Amino acid sequence: MKIKAIHQALILSVFGTLFFTYGKAADEPLALKSKDGLNKITLSLNERGELHYNVTRRDQIILSDAPLGLKGDNLDFTSGLSVAEISPIEEKREAYELKVSNFKKIDHVLEHKSITFRNSQGALIVLDLAAGEEGVAFRYRFPGKDNKIRTIKEEITGFHIEKNAKGWLQPYNKAGDYTPGYEDFYLPVNAGDTISHARNPSVGWCMPALFNVNDHKSWVLLAESGTDGSFPGCHLQPHSEGGIYKIAFAEKDEKYTLPLTDKENAYPESALPWVMPWRVIIMGDQAGDILLSTLVTDLAPASKIEDTSWIEPGKAAWSWWSHPDDHSPEIYNQFTDLAASFGFKYTLFDAGWEKANKEGGIIDHAIAKGIKPLVWGYSSQYFDPEKRKERFKELAHMGVKGVKIDFWCSDRQEVMAALQSVFADAAKEQLMVNLHGTTAPRGWQRTWPNFVTAEAILGTESYFYEPKFPEKAAEQNTVLPFTRNVAGPADYTPFALTFRKYRRMNTAVHELATAMTYTSGIIHFADSKEIFDALPLEVKDLIKDMPATWDKTESVMAEPGKALVLYRQKDALSYIVGINGKDKELPIKLNLAKYGKGYSKFRIITEGEDPLMDFKIETYPIVADWSYILAPKGGFIIQFVNEES
Repeated sequence: MKIKAIHQALILSVFGTLFFTYGKAADEPLALKSKDGLNKITLSLNERGELHYNVTRRDQIILSDAPLGLKGDNLDFTSGLSVAEISPIEEKREAYELKVSNFKKIDHVLEHKSITFRNSQGALIVLDLAAGEEGVAFRYRFPGKDNKIRTIKEEITGFHIEKNAKGWLQPYNKAGDYTPGYEDFYLPVNAGDTISHARNPSVGWCMPALFNVNDHKSWVLLAESGTDGSFPGCHLQPHSEGGIYKIAFAEKDEKYTLPLTDKENAYPESALPWVMPWRVIIMGDQAGDILLSTLVTDLAPASKIEDTSWIEPGKAAWSWWSHPDDHSPEIYNQFTDLAASFGFKYTLFDAGWEKANKEGGIIDHAIAKGIKPLVWGYSSQYFDPEKRKERFKELAHMGVKGVKIDFWCSDRQEVMAALQSVFADAAKEQLMVNLHGTTAPRGWQRTWPNFVTAEAILGTESYFYEPKFPEKAAEQNTVLPFTRNVAGPADYTPFALTFRKYRRMNTAVHELATAMTYTSGIIHFADSKEIFDALPLEVKDLIKDMPATWDKTESVMAEPGKALVLYRQKDALSYIVGINGKDKELPIKLNLAKYGKGYSKFRIITEGEDPLMDFKIETYPIVADWSYILAPKGGFIIQFVNEES
């Protein structure tokens, strides 16, 4: 009997060795490729049953082997795993339109596969894989149905970035009066760098996170999609030993601005089934591929609003930036009249508007002018479900068309749930939503098209508050379109010409161009009536015509931190917009004939006599070989035209 037992043990040992050898040598069952064959995610189990993955593009390593797995309250899915089931590959076509996007129509094919693993206790976990032409993604899922609340105490998911990779990362600020709010600088880093030079004490890195990998031949953006009330918003841990950036959950003390209860921890909790957010890995050969990606929304749930005809992108006048302490009916009405004179759809009444409305009827004035009013509110007013619904009904009855809800400052699971309810309850009253002091979007603009924009960006209000902003603003404007704006619409509040506490260094054209490089469902223009009234006629016309969403966008020049040139098209309007992120001249060459087909000339807006305040407008015939020198921290806007000039 003893000899027989030894013989059986040897057979099992050989079988085990063959199993793991097979898994390494022929890993296709644990891998998924995009339909075009470019992008691939590959899973592997080692001898201890620990799960890892890597990601390749064109068979070149983009992300090296990194861990996968979860630890729950009673279950461990970090070791002792074995494959229980592998689904067939399923092809899904994501064809949809976004109210706010670089493109009018999106049509992508994603390959999907689900692999079920069993742990040493016999419990099951599913890893859903997705692969498309823009990258790959994965998510954890617990099948079955059980009302018992489960808790995840740790997610060991890592993203393994090669040692010599360069990156642009934003510190995830520690909880405070106005943090976390995703309002720090994106910093140039080397993979594995520790956090330094953050605006506030920080406990990690934000997502999206951008890296230049594969010996700087490829680009990758790490992001999330589909976060709902079943999971907190996640960031990356501050320490990345060996270049492995691991997932971190929201901190328990992220509760300064909301009526959240004290908790011993802020771990994810849910009953079953439990579908967790997608970990999204966007890849490209050029940085411009990242900027134009829609993989975040491709993976998000489809629209939950059947009739979206009432959701209209547009431009808004906004008094706060130029008159932060003036809450009089007169100033609100002045900006409503400014909106009407420029053909804007909206006017935003910021903090203090309710008193002005009681005194001066500012909402009725806007409606009488044909301008749709948007109003500001504090997050705690919209956190309680019953109060939120009552408030939305009240605002809709008044004629309000959208709400700017400020000071969320938390990624806790309760806040993610509240945001989904905000979108849903606002939609019932046909109200659009703009989030401020908030987390970054995670594909929500597809699921809830009435979510038209959000802050989560270090925007032009920083001329009031951040001494480093003038020096770094131009650089940031050439980084954020590749990072924050890929996650969703960004309320940067462009066109800030008046000098505030910290003196602007970008040229006037650079500031104007930000209204056309950032994508936002409502563009809230900064600055005063006096500034708008003093603009040249051609600049006024540009602002009047400028769309808030686009039919088509192409990346012409894309160098994060250095320069950005985009081709933008909406209906019969065609533009090329460029900005310089550096404080030195930058020569560029463009083939205008490629983008100006059907047009005879192009009008260009550049720096005038005083670059910080003035504009120069000239018209030229279209040429194939056009050379231009971008001014330091400067910009240009080209509009293709058919006219004699």
